[in-house]
Amino acid sequence: MRKDTQQGLEPQVQMEESEVEKIDEIPCTSNSSLEDHTRDHGFFGYVGIEAVLDQMRHKAMKTGFEFNVMVVGQSGLGKSTLMNTLFKSKVSRKSCTPDYEEKIHKTVHLQSVSHVIEEKGVKMKLTIIDTPGFGDQINNENCWDPIEKYINVQYEEYLKEELSINRKRRIPDTRVHCCVYFLPPSGHWLRPIDVEFMKRLGKIVNIVPVIAKADTLTIEERLEFRDRIKRDLEAYEISVYPQKEYDQDVEDQILNDKIREKIPFAVVGTDKEHQVNGNKILGRKTKWGIIEVENVAHCEFSDLRDLLIRSHLQDLKDITHNIHYETYRVRRLNEIKMNGIGLSPLMLVNSGSEKDDAGNHV
Repeated sequence: MRKDTQQGLEPQVQMEESEVEKIDEIPCTSNSSLEDHTRDHGFFGYVGIEAVLDQMRHKAMKTGFEFNVMVVGQSGLGKSTLMNTLFKSKVSRKSCTPDYEEKIHKTVHLQSVSHVIEEKGVKMKLTIIDTPGFGDQINNENCWDPIEKYINVQYEEYLKEELSINRKRRIPDTRVHCCVYFLPPSGHWLRPIDVEFMKRLGKIVNIVPVIAKADTLTIEERLEFRDRIKRDLEAYEISVYPQKEYDQDVEDQILNDKIREKIPFAVVGTDKEHQVNGNKILGRKTKWGIIEVENVAHCEFSDLRDLLIRSHLQDLKDITHNIHYETYRVRRLNEIKMNGIGLSPLMLVNSGSEKDDAGNHV
């Protein structure tokens, strides 16, 4: 009886094996041919892989984003006004400080202010780091040192948290993602302080140079000034964002080449609205007319806004993490290894870890 049962099963096993052979005999084709085969014969059904985009979007909207912008330039170039214009909110330190009085600092004194901005359900924690005192002294030697130190300190804090035994699920990101450097509208060439700052800081942070208060120059003067600045950037081997070596594909290269042609952006900032042909527009009113901030024929503010927010915000963060921070991380770990310190001093920074009765981390 048992033997008969086994014999009865044999044809079924053989049939399954023949079906496998038929499946294996389906010829390999290109992706387009496979899609046609799937659509015509219904061999594969809908899997739903594309739904991962909705999952990522939902998670991102719940957690929000962090974006940290540093503004550098001498007093009177409209740094605070431009930041308010970019985000259409009073986000600058000057705007948020009651009874604020402009004063010249003897040294560079970095100050930051953070806001949570929400638009269409998307939240972003925006931090503006201001650098009052930069370039305002008679002797500006080494005035970039506090800025360089600040940027590296943020990398160090992130590294400590990353190497911590009981690190946080989401590491707070205070690293500077972008440095907007304001060039005075002199119409001549880069000053020694501009060259030295961008040459040093371009190695550790994304620098986007802009020509401040561009309405003080004619269109011809802007073009000539931009050409001189480009020649200086090339001559001094200064790296500004977007860097050519980080273009990932042909599409990125085409887009970034168009941006590089317009750098440094000639910008105008204002937080005042005016009526033009029945519409409210942001602009600066002069006795000759109104300079429309968002009009590409008047200035390149919209190009700067698109770069920082609408098209390259995530790329700025990615390059900060994958290039600048990674370079700092490798250097610091090599220093620790060379000095024979080991990783314990960094890894023992566990502010949220628990201790047992003997005082040991658990």
